[in-house]
Amino acid sequence: MQFNPQEIAALAQAEATPRMDMYAFIHKALRAYMSDTLTGLGRVDVADDLDVNQTCARVLQLLDFCRSHLHHENDFLHPAMERHVPGSAAAVAREHMGHEQAIDALAAGTAQLMACAHDRRAQVAHALYQQLALFVAHNFEHMHQEETAHNAVLWAHYSDAELAAIEGALVASIPPDEMLVVLRWMLPSMAPAERAMMLADMRRNAPPQAFDVALAVARPHLSQVEWGKLARALDLAQ
Repeated sequence: MQFNPQEIAALAQAEATPRMDMYAFIHKALRAYMSDTLTGLGRVDVADDLDVNQTCARVLQLLDFCRSHLHHENDFLHPAMERHVPGSAAAVAREHMGHEQAIDALAAGTAQLMACAHDRRAQVAHALYQQLALFVAHNFEHMHQEETAHNAVLWAHYSDAELAAIEGALVASIPPDEMLVVLRWMLPSMAPAERAMMLADMRRNAPPQAFDVALAVARPHLSQVEWGKLARALDLAQ
């Protein structure tokens, strides 16, 4: 693990206009989703069949989401980088292959937990928890690499309008059921101004029902204070 306090200080003092960041919000969603699922697995009651089954289902849903996410990056972001800087996405692409293998192994471990004898559940659950923790830890570092090195390539060769077009094509490829998961984890994980900006843009450019669905998905996961700030920013009834 590398930690660079100088990077934090430099970013805090930067005065440049922020660039279009395709990684920022989806990575907030992923960090929240991974952390919540890992915590849930760590506190699972192995004596409770329903809790075990529900927790395992959550792990499998996270793994499906992670697999889909890396495919989106492979299909849309990596080609955009490679078009201008051949080899610039190669290291992370190799890591994505490793992530696919880890996802398969974690899915197998989850199935083992669901099927194992009651007297072995605690041991199997703990082993799965440790492996999921390593997967999450690696993904956190992996996402930082994308947010720094990959963005540097994208920002050097694309305008914000061009990056928005790439993101638009990516988002358009996401099926509705997956988009609900994206919104559930993304909107509550954003800062209030970011959340209001995204929903205001959705209200301007998406069908009205899409905006209504996004609000309905997000609201149960926002505190009363957070909802109040959003309602005031968007002039919604409280």
